[in-house]
Amino acid sequence: MRASVGDVLRLTGRRVGFAEHRATVVEVLGPGGEPPYRVRHDDGRVTEIFPGPGCVVETASARRAAADMD
Repeated sequence: MRASVGDVLRLTGRRVGFAEHRATVVEVLGPGGEPPYRVRHDDGRVTEIFPGPGCVVETASARRAAADMD
């Protein structure tokens, strides 16, 4: 997985009752865009994560392109 600052990670709930949430990459700590990442969660918390299975990267450029189509 590779991500850049501004990309959004969609993290699926790993337990029943825990919904998917999103976190924005604020710093890439690994080499070449690889984990770990420092992210800001929807609730404002900032943490370092190593994304696992079920994590999807929404690139900032893809989100801008989608917004331009609206």
